Amino acid sequence: MSAAETGPIASGSAVSTGQRGVSRVLAKLSQSLAGGEFYEAHMMYRTLYFRYTAQKRYQDCLDLLFDGAQQLIAKEQESSAADLCLLLLDTLEKRGPQAEDTDNFLWVPRLGALIRGLNAATVERETLIQRTIKWSTALHGQYGHPVLHKLIAHVFWTEGNIESARHHYLLCQDGSLCGRVLIEISQSRGFQGEVDLFLVQAVLQQLSLKDRKTAEDTFTEYTRYHAKLLKHEFPYKEPLVNFLYFLFRLIDAKRVAGFRALRKLYDPSLKRDTSFLKYIAKIGVLYFDEQPEAAHSGPPGLGGMFGDIFNRLMSGFEEDDAEDHDTTLRRQNENNELE
Repeated sequence: MSAAETGPIASGSAVSTGQRGVSRVLAKLSQSLAGGEFYEAHMMYRTLYFRYTAQKRYQDCLDLLFDGAQQLIAKEQESSAADLCLLLLDTLEKRGPQAEDTDNFLWVPRLGALIRGLNAATVERETLIQRTIKWSTALHGQYGHPVLHKLIAHVFWTEGNIESARHHYLLCQDGSLCGRVLIEISQSRGFQGEVDLFLVQAVLQQLSLKDRKTAEDTFTEYTRYHAKLLKHEFPYKEPLVNFLYFLFRLIDAKRVAGFRALRKLYDPSLKRDTSFLKYIAKIGVLYFDEQPEAAHSGPPGLGGMFGDIFNRLMSGFEEDDAEDHDTTLRRQNENNELE
């Protein structure tokens, strides 16, 4: 028999042997789970992960790891479950995007469910959250999938981690929900004199992320239903709420002179929080073609992922400014603009 004839036979024999080996590991894995030998089960999941990915059997690997993570979570083996979740993400990255968008999106709620199942004390959970968001950017823009952010926000909210929840709600592209969350935070944690600050910070952040629709939906929900607002329609009693009302209309009209006049008029109120002026400068670049200002380190109080997003955005604008410096017109005096 020639080498050409024996080659396929040898290859088929190797595949058959490999499949038998996988079957044996799967059988032993079931026994380990049933017998409470969770460390041993964890190691066998890892063995199968390496075998499946080496054979490019990505779907089999994904199904195995998802089921395994669920089982280990149910057995309160969160650390081992988190490791399987990270291997699942590795597999998704190795597989790459699929032609069927529905299959890609399927893993967003699945990963959200796994994150929800992990205890807040699980060391690997934060890494899992960050990597899941990064993976989801391939599905939906540079900040990750909004559905994923909503699921993560719910997890943090349930745990009482209000600040982390708020950051993710701001990225979930659901302004009505974000407005309701801000109302609850304001009523439970804020003073009467801060009722406008919760809204203004959120809306300016959303506008800085080029999410104008969500920003206005947040504004509408908050101003309509917040019981501590003195009025629920324009003109409002709170100066900064009026500022936002005018800002939306100037963005629509693209009135640069009006934007500068508005900023000057409300400057004393905007100085109540130093981060507001940085957001306003960013909004001027985004919506009114203003020249970016000097480097920003990001507003105080923005830690974690949202702070990273803000810093990345500001860095991008500074790079654009360096490239376009010779062609950008210097800003004129505001009074001259208004004449």
